[in-house]
Amino acid sequence: MIKVGVVGASGYTGLELVKMLISHGGFELTYLATTQGDTRVEELHPSLENIISLSVEKADVDEVAKRCELVFLALPHKASMGFAKDILDKGIKVVDLSADYRLELDTYEANYCPHEDKGHLDNSVYGLIEYYKEELKSTNLVASPGCYPTATLLGILPFIPYLDEKSPLFIDAKSGLSGAGKKLSENAHYVNMNDNIFAYNPLKHRHAPEIAEKIEKLYNVKMNVNFVPHLIPATRGELVSVYGVLKDDIDPLSVLKEHYKDDPFIRIRETPVDIKSTAGTHFCDIFAAKNGNALFVSSAIDNLLRGASSQALAAANIMCGYDEGMGLPVIPYMP
Repeated sequence: MIKVGVVGASGYTGLELVKMLISHGGFELTYLATTQGDTRVEELHPSLENIISLSVEKADVDEVAKRCELVFLALPHKASMGFAKDILDKGIKVVDLSADYRLELDTYEANYCPHEDKGHLDNSVYGLIEYYKEELKSTNLVASPGCYPTATLLGILPFIPYLDEKSPLFIDAKSGLSGAGKKLSENAHYVNMNDNIFAYNPLKHRHAPEIAEKIEKLYNVKMNVNFVPHLIPATRGELVSVYGVLKDDIDPLSVLKEHYKDDPFIRIRETPVDIKSTAGTHFCDIFAAKNGNALFVSSAIDNLLRGASSQALAAANIMCGYDEGMGLPVIPYMP
């Protein structure tokens, strides 16, 4: 058993990691931490009462190094890289769920803040499993993608060779409120969110340059990415629809089936996808159709799992030589 820890155990993604690690066949959960500490996991998350009892400590690099061989960092951007740097220097594997290691330096600093760990940035591997599986086998640092880039890229990447690169991509993304985290805000207020839906940061959201960067790195094509995220009155789940212009006549579903034929957690659907069929699972469901040269691609994931925690666990599995699917949830929350 490989000893692992979770730093940032108080948030939704931290909870999801704990839930999966409790019964994982290859990882032993030996360390939980937050910035405050001084509690127990069953007090932090009462839903875990009579399931697990473990101290939640104040995050400490030396304790991580003593008790873990791999650590998941479920921390906000900027906070994560400060912690990751010291852990990596001690030889501990890191799976980072923040944005701190996902982007090229110029892209990161243009959209977030000055980077404090340039030394490790070039060694990180983007944790989009289906596209970086071989690189993940030999890395010590995984930059796990967020929910919006995951759902968008898994849907549109198979079609990049067939798209008119001079035409813009339009991305309409809708996420459950858990994607905003636990922090209270006016948008997350029940009275504002209930029976409501709205866009936020349209065409200015910092995931747009991330999506564009990954398309260019994988296909050497610069696409004009126009990204509009929305919050919906649901706890979890994410639906992303992408609209592009084809330069070739293709059968979209055939392209998807061929592209993902060896990927067990991608399900190609014959009819439009929905969020409830993937909620509680690591699956990504994808549907595509065309009208002349107009392409429509729609993908659905659980934003807390495939968009965060289960994708991080899959990357850790591969890093440590386990089967990709070990411990990943596959039964949806239905009805």
